[in-house]
Amino acid sequence: MTGGQPRNLNRAFEAHCRKAGVPRIRVHDTRHTCASLLAALDVHPRVAMRILRHSQISMTMDVYTQIPSPETRKALDRLNQSLDGD
Repeated sequence: MTGGQPRNLNRAFEAHCRKAGVPRIRVHDTRHTCASLLAALDVHPRVAMRILRHSQISMTMDVYTQIPSPETRKALDRLNQSLDGD
């Protein structure tokens, strides 16, 4: 529980990162990562908008997403295969 306080959420998030042994990032940065992954996976922008809880599609398209290059797509495909154990 975070008690509804942003400070508590940040502390809990940092504790989980430490426990998982992953680099510390801001909670807000996870939104950018999520948006980039959704774009790379060809999730429809309107669906991404709902997931990210944006009120305007322009926020989703202009600020958060990046269109992956063919090289990025190949790398993501390889990452997906390695995670699936193929």
